[in-house]
Amino acid sequence: MTPDELRTRLTNFGADVIKFCNKLRDRPGARTVADQLSASGTSVSANYRGACRARSRREFISKISVALEEADESAGWFEIIERAHLASPDDVAPLFREAHEIIAILSASRRTAELGEASARRQGRRRGPKR
Repeated sequence: MTPDELRTRLTNFGADVIKFCNKLRDRPGARTVADQLSASGTSVSANYRGACRARSRREFISKISVALEEADESAGWFEIIERAHLASPDDVAPLFREAHEIIAILSASRRTAELGEASARRQGRRRGPKR
């Protein structure tokens, strides 16, 4: 997957989370959860975009780590939504699955960048993020 394809995928995830949260806010007791999920779900895309503009590999690793944390937080909110029966499992499942796929992609990206950083340190030089 290219960085542009991932950027589009993460933007779509954020938009889908917003749509889901708009429906969720109508349910009693779900407003706080919807607000938290909306923030974390949209933050994944924003932080990935920041990572793509990183000035160094270390900055890329830092920003991609924040995007990863936000994706994991989103997955956590989906678990709460499921367990509290705030939404239909059929509505939650695709977003929950996508959150986990995003976590896997971002984890792999961070690992690759960390290996590159370690390799550059061993060789005594720094390189910018791979694009």
